[in-house]
Amino acid sequence: MKERLLKLLRPKKILKKNLHKRAVWVLAVLMILGFGSSIFGLAYTQLVKGEFFKTKAQTQQLSDTSVTAQRGVIYDANMTVLAQSAAVWKVTMNPMELSKFPGENKELLFEKLIDILGVSRELLEEKASHTKLNNVVIKGKVEKSDRDALDEFLSTYYVDSKKVKHYYKSAVTLEDDVKRYYPYSNLASQIIGFTGNDNDGLSGLEYYYNNELTGIDGRIVSNKGVANYDGSEDYESVHDAVQGTSLVLTMDETIQRFLESALQDCYETSKCDSCCGIVMDVKTGAILAMSSKQDYDLNDPFTIYDEKTRREIEGIEDEDERSQALANGRQFQWNNRAVTDMYEPGSVFKVITMAAGLEENVVKYDETFNCSGSIRILDRLYYCHNHSGHGTQSLTQGLMNSCNPFFITIGQRLGADIFYKYFEAFGFTEKTGIDLPGESLPKKDINYFSKERMTKVNLASSSFGQSFKVTPLQMLTAINAVANGGKLMKPYIVGKTLDIEGNVLSETKPTVKRQVISESTSEKILASMEQVSTAGTAKNSYIAGYHMAGKTGTSDDLNEPGKYIASFAGAAPSYDPRVSVIIVVNHPQGATGGGAVAAPVAAEVMENTLTYLNVERRYNDSEKELLDKEVPSLIGMTVDEADEALDGADLGKKVIGDGEKVISQIPSAGQYIPQGGVVVLYTESDGERKKTEVPDFTGMSVSDANYEAVNAGINIKVSGNALERSGLVAYRQSVAPGTEIEVGSTVTVYFRTNTGVSDH
Repeated sequence: MKERLLKLLRPKKILKKNLHKRAVWVLAVLMILGFGSSIFGLAYTQLVKGEFFKTKAQTQQLSDTSVTAQRGVIYDANMTVLAQSAAVWKVTMNPMELSKFPGENKELLFEKLIDILGVSRELLEEKASHTKLNNVVIKGKVEKSDRDALDEFLSTYYVDSKKVKHYYKSAVTLEDDVKRYYPYSNLASQIIGFTGNDNDGLSGLEYYYNNELTGIDGRIVSNKGVANYDGSEDYESVHDAVQGTSLVLTMDETIQRFLESALQDCYETSKCDSCCGIVMDVKTGAILAMSSKQDYDLNDPFTIYDEKTRREIEGIEDEDERSQALANGRQFQWNNRAVTDMYEPGSVFKVITMAAGLEENVVKYDETFNCSGSIRILDRLYYCHNHSGHGTQSLTQGLMNSCNPFFITIGQRLGADIFYKYFEAFGFTEKTGIDLPGESLPKKDINYFSKERMTKVNLASSSFGQSFKVTPLQMLTAINAVANGGKLMKPYIVGKTLDIEGNVLSETKPTVKRQVISESTSEKILASMEQVSTAGTAKNSYIAGYHMAGKTGTSDDLNEPGKYIASFAGAAPSYDPRVSVIIVVNHPQGATGGGAVAAPVAAEVMENTLTYLNVERRYNDSEKELLDKEVPSLIGMTVDEADEALDGADLGKKVIGDGEKVISQIPSAGQYIPQGGVVVLYTESDGERKKTEVPDFTGMSVSDANYEAVNAGINIKVSGNALERSGLVAYRQSVAPGTEIEVGSTVTVYFRTNTGVSDH
């Protein structure tokens, strides 16, 4: 029994020992497998997936931010700022960090962003959905006031369950950005152009000189540790942005304002589709002013600036048509039509035909021609605008009368080959080369006749400026060549480029492209053109003392039958031209001729410009008799003494007050008023200033306007051809009718004549 029990017990001991061994083995295997997999995993992570996790860590912690460089400044000729960049900010989101925010804190952040930035919730939710990114842009070009308000909130925090502070700026940051500003809104808008959201130029000089204006962007590289809940960096490396090259234009802001003001008045009063003008330095080809109306606000270029155009677009019901009309309207207001649009110059071109004829000696300066009212070339009968004919006239009189048969005759004498030679020499077959975008390239046998295809009939119509097209800039550079002694100049608008310190990097030198005519021919034509402005079709361009030399043009718009293009081009003073001007008016209503529509605009621009440039007036005897009188200083005189002084100056007086001495006067000493004008004398220091209402002078003659002015107690300054006063009619005034002004004040009234100015 005992042995039996021992046998039963022995196997159990053996089993227990085996189990122990087996357990050890299992444990060993498990340990080997466990450590092995860990070692394998570590090796796999480091050797195989190491670069992936390294990139992911850097994405979460390393930030590489681009800092946009400021574009160069655009200045006018007197260093007035026309375009410059200024600091703004870009708001960015870190969706990866934002995903860790509790719901209520994320909601609070969204509410602040919507309130301060004006962005939509949909935008924020879409940006926040990119949870694998650490930098997405919410809004750019944020101004300082919004930036400060947002920065104040981002500097606050919330506290999590572990009492750790989490700053909102860890999820939303403010980065430096730049924005282009144009201080004068629509001034010179088509010249300057504008930039897009990417800070690249889209039109004008901003586009043409984009590479020069664009600076070198900077970089900020920073590392943010996992414990930086306040959004701070462990380290930061900054590479400063470098501002772009600045431009100094030849354009003068003051002259530009003269041009734009006159063009705007022309646009409104003539009810034209558009009008443009250029003012140029005759001797150098430098652009002093250039403008087209309609124009636009550089700070808001995608809004249609012209009210009439805007109403027309808004009235289109079809969405696709309205969208296309909007695109067309924008492009139209952006276009610099002085360099992009081509038109038939009409009778202005007769100056070029005359130049070629004199230079080639096919017509004598003192030659006469009998105009019967028409001329036949092969099977084509060409009429003069005076169908009854001008009779016998000299070459100068032919230009004054804008006689088509006379200039057709000169063209036929030249022949196609010689005519084309001068057409090409004056620059009508090529771009002028101005440093502005979009200049039209003339196309042979499309915009003008090649000499191979120019028939006698083509030559006839070309001789007086029809059947071919040019740009306003081409026409003015050709007139410049006539005015400056025969040199065709390359026009330019950027005079200098500057670095950030203001040092001159480059300077544009005047470029003579070629000598087209002789100085003697130039002098003869200028003398004739002065007569055109004094007593010919351009008499509305006359300016007392400044000797304008000009020529009008009126051409049919062959694309729109029944509509006309009115123009004027000229230079002054004729004895030593300094400034040239061209005005082109598309489809004026009412008066349609260049003499009635464009010449008065040119006169206003030129008079203001030459006065501003301190060009001395030279009056002839006839002009001296009509000169305005300078108001003497009367303050401190007795009323009797003042009366005697005014009698000597051929001026009248009006006394207000019962005092013995003059306390103040209107107009003040040194101002000019017409002969017989009234000076108001105040004799009591506490006397009430008298007011009067400005009459509406529109449509009045000079004498009628003077009568109304005297009755109203004001003076008028007559702007217009003083030598033609009997035929002048007022069409505009410097102070609106009904405005209350002080008694004795002076209002400029603009006059023009519609008699003897037709050239079509």
